[in-house]
Amino acid sequence: MAVQFKDYYKILGVPRNASPEEIKKAFRKLARQYHPDVAKDKKGAEEKFKEINEAYEVLGDPQNRSKYDNLGADGERAAAFQGAQGRGRRSWGASGEEGVEFHFDGTGFSDFFEQFFGRGSRFDSANEFVRPGAGSVEEASFAHRGSDFESDILVTLEEALAGSERTISLQRVDRRTGQTKTQTLKVRIPPGVHEGQPIRVAGMGEDGIGGGAAGDLYLRVRFAAHPEFSVRGSDLYYGLDLAPWEAVLGTRVIVPTLKNQVSVRIPAGTNQGRQLRIRGRGLPIGRTGRYGDLYAVIHIELPQKVTEEERKLWEKLSQISDFNPRTT
Repeated sequence: MAVQFKDYYKILGVPRNASPEEIKKAFRKLARQYHPDVAKDKKGAEEKFKEINEAYEVLGDPQNRSKYDNLGADGERAAAFQGAQGRGRRSWGASGEEGVEFHFDGTGFSDFFEQFFGRGSRFDSANEFVRPGAGSVEEASFAHRGSDFESDILVTLEEALAGSERTISLQRVDRRTGQTKTQTLKVRIPPGVHEGQPIRVAGMGEDGIGGGAAGDLYLRVRFAAHPEFSVRGSDLYYGLDLAPWEAVLGTRVIVPTLKNQVSVRIPAGTNQGRQLRIRGRGLPIGRTGRYGDLYAVIHIELPQKVTEEERKLWEKLSQISDFNPRTT
């Protein structure tokens, strides 16, 4: 089955020679516009947000971007060829004959992304995900357990915070008969889920043979890139821009969290790069009932344009101040 080529540069609205900074800026602008929590058209925004995230997953990562660029202008034919080969979602019968091709809808990633950039590990030549015991001969019989399969699932930080339930469509195509079977699954995303965590859906892998049990489906969590926060473990990081005088004199500013906003005191003399800790405003730490922290990382922004009056004040400050950053 051919897969549809994705023009990630077009999705983000940037040229192919765009710098990493331009790509990040384009992503953040679009992500803020289409984030499901703020957009009016929730359903349309959700699909657009997933598409934007997928594009940034590829173009925002140097290795993935290089791989994507190497597809070149022939990317559509490459995608069609990969899809026709059934790579990434194909199982094999016990005799080595081709078995079932799997396709997913509702995970947040397209077939094109899964074919070329999916996180699947320990795949065989058919890119089949094999876990210990999968396909093994059951004791005292010739029954074979079906193989397990893995796919990625895009999870927003808001879902990781509060948990959610997602509807996933699983399509099985028998490559020998051409018959298609579609199943709809309800998948629970628990609060505190972390990047890379597999969510197990029992019995949704390859069918067993000779009375053997079916394999399982594992959905590997990939956090959706957020326009405001980055993640390390259960902690969140937010880039907080300050004017020079705010950093020197100190102030109070409003900082967003995943739930609401908090007022944060900026101490006088705050330096670039300082991290201000806001306790308990991160993601849940598993099922412990505890939460990670939110860190406001200070970025001191300089005015790009100044009026004549402002320039005179800066000049006066330079004359009366004995501060020298190269001797401190």
